[in-house]
Formats: sequence, C-alpha cells, structure tokens
Amino acid sequence: TRFLALDFETADQGRDSACAVGLVRVENGREVDAASFLIRPPRRRFIFTHIHGITWNDVRDEPTFDRLWPRIRRFFRGVDFVAAHNAAFDRSVLEATADGNGVRVPRLTFVCSMAVARRTWGIFPTRLQDVCDRLGIKLRHHDALSDARACAKIICRALRAGAWIS
Repeated sequence: TRFLALDFETADQGRDSACAVGLVRVENGREVDAASFLIRPPRRRFIFTHIHGITWNDVRDEPTFDRLWPRIRRFFRGVDFVAAHNAAFDRSVLEATADGNGVRVPRLTFVCSMAVARRTWGIFPTRLQDVCDRLGIKLRHHDALSDARACAKIICRALRAGAWIS
C-alpha cells in the first residue's frame, strides 16, 4: 500500500487560504518521504494564528501554491489514496487552493483517519489529539508535518490491525 498523509493549516475561513502543508508518503507501512512547507495565501488576513502560530510575516516571502506545486507533486504520484484527519476539510483546501492558483491536481481517493479511528477502535471523540492520546502517538497539534505524520501512523496501525481502509 502506498499513500500520502497530508495536513493543511489555513489563514482564514476561505478554503483557498492554505498557509502551511505537511506531507508524509508511506509505502508498505513505512514513512519514505516527508516535508512541510509554508505557503503564501491570497490574502494578508490571518484569523487562525492563535491556533497554528503562523502569521502573514511568516509567509509573505514564501511561494504561492502554484510555485510550490512542482516541489510537492512527487508526493502525490502513484499513491493508492490520500489520508487526512477530517479528510473533507483537507480535500476542500487542496481543491480550492489549487483552483485559485490555476493548478491541476490529480483526482485522488481520500481516506479520513477520523472515520478509520471510529470504525477500527471505537474512539470517540475523534479529534486528532484525542486519537493520538488514545493510541500513544506523539503530536504537536496544528504543526502541519506533525499532524500529517500522526495521520499516517493512525492509518498504518489500522492497516496492521486488519482494518478495511476506504
């Protein structure tokens, strides 16, 4: 199984406001590549700094998504699925950010590690911190790479437990 775990942080309520992304590529249950990047969003307004600590000053000289895409495209190639915790959110951010920057991303199947945690272990509530606490996974919540890595570990544990991932 080859998959990409990803996590976006956003600057504001617009789904096109990605300001950070964490990417972890997993092949046969092992992390084989990982990276995180700051992204310059389309607006200077940051309303979620209190959550992730990222400000306009942190990203103003960073690449916009269209300039970053050539560096991160390799993470998406040849994967069976993309995993994210609350996948509907991260999928919508990827799509809106790509669309807003004229980037065509491949059509991919998304798997939600929240749903996987509920189905596999009956974990409630299923916020990322709760799942990580229950499974003993270290987490620096709202750090995009740490969140993506935690998601990857949740999916790998579920696969080892024989869970059906879809």
